Amino acid sequence: MAAPEEPELSQAQTEKLLQFQDLTGLESMDQCRRTLEQHNWNIEAAVQDRLNEQEGVPSVFNPPPSRPLQVNTADHRVYSYIVSRPQPRGLLGWSYYLIMLPFRFTYYTLLDIFRFALRFIRPDPRGRVTDPVGDVVSFKLSFEEKYGMSHPVFYQGTYSQALNDAKRELRFLLVYLNGDEHQDTDEFCRSTLCTEEVITFLNTRMLFWACSTSKPEGYRVSQALQENTYPFLAMIVLKDRKMTVVGRLEGLIQPEDLINQLTYIMDANQTFLMSERLEREERNQTQVLRQQQDEAYLASLRADQEKERKKREEQEQKRQEEEKVRQSALAEERRRRTLEEEKERKSECLPPEPAADDPESVKIVFKLPNDTRVERRFLFSQSLTVIHDFLFSLKETPEKFQIVTNFPRRVLPCLPTEEQPNPPTLKEAGLSRSEVLFVQDLTDD
Repeated sequence: MAAPEEPELSQAQTEKLLQFQDLTGLESMDQCRRTLEQHNWNIEAAVQDRLNEQEGVPSVFNPPPSRPLQVNTADHRVYSYIVSRPQPRGLLGWSYYLIMLPFRFTYYTLLDIFRFALRFIRPDPRGRVTDPVGDVVSFKLSFEEKYGMSHPVFYQGTYSQALNDAKRELRFLLVYLNGDEHQDTDEFCRSTLCTEEVITFLNTRMLFWACSTSKPEGYRVSQALQENTYPFLAMIVLKDRKMTVVGRLEGLIQPEDLINQLTYIMDANQTFLMSERLEREERNQTQVLRQQQDEAYLASLRADQEKERKKREEQEQKRQEEEKVRQSALAEERRRRTLEEEKERKSECLPPEPAADDPESVKIVFKLPNDTRVERRFLFSQSLTVIHDFLFSLKETPEKFQIVTNFPRRVLPCLPTEEQPNPPTLKEAGLSRSEVLFVQDLTDD
């Protein structure tokens, strides 16, 4: 059956795919896509995970196996230095050695048989690591209680944390496994490990991690490093992008000899750290360069977006202004039509003009603001509102106006108000049979 077709990528996903390939140098587009899909198209997380894989750190989508100690111990070029116990000297020494040999052999044989049988009855509790940091701190406290406060700086963290820090800082890591029951442990701790020259050397040149093999954390490290005897020291460093054991020191070693052996191991493997340091600097420079390029691109993109935004704002403002002018023109046109319709309605509602010989008629000459004159007759009994409606119906009359007498100067109350809802008649207003009234423009007011 044919494999299902993969869904097409969006434009944003395509850009992320190309950017991820550019950042990581992967040639397979399918692998790039799978990695981005695993990280939900989060390009920063995908790039970081890819860099971790290149440095030997397990991917978050490829968890490490149940055995947590990821140290290369299979390198056949590991430098090994074993200090054998001194041979007996003289007749007395050989006699004591031969007399104690059967007892020593019997004791260790019975002890091994007892331990072997005990495993079938009760599993070794050291096989379960529940508090690795507590194991390390507990060993440090017991060491200080027995040998004093003058000792190398113990790394107070788990073995895995010490490996990660040594890898990140590109430093050597010296691991010490303390065999509590071994006959040389006490002398090594007092005469070698706690001497001033060894303390100064270890504190200035490397990280130092130590734990007892009687603790679960120390036992787990012991199973990984597979020491032969005690005291046991292992030098670990980043080699070929893996934390690798490059030196093993076993047995009771003297301070000067310890410093010489460690110096030899460090000198022999210093090139790996220098190479890794140069590679990291090159990666950092490449990353900084890409970051600068990305920042420049983003700055250019933001500038273009800002220009586009301003352009849209200007276009929108121009459109709004044009719309405002159009609406204003429409409103003016509606107002003008409404005014014309109102003038026409007022004109139609005017009462007929009385005859000239009507004794109740009043001849009024209106002087308009444009200096034109209009003449018409009204009845004394008609309201001043009729005069106002007549003037309002004229095209020459302004939209808002008031009627003023010449002498004495007064404004005629032609429109109803709250105080005077019914305007007076012409007779009540004191107009004579022949009047000249002035129309005052109030439009601007």
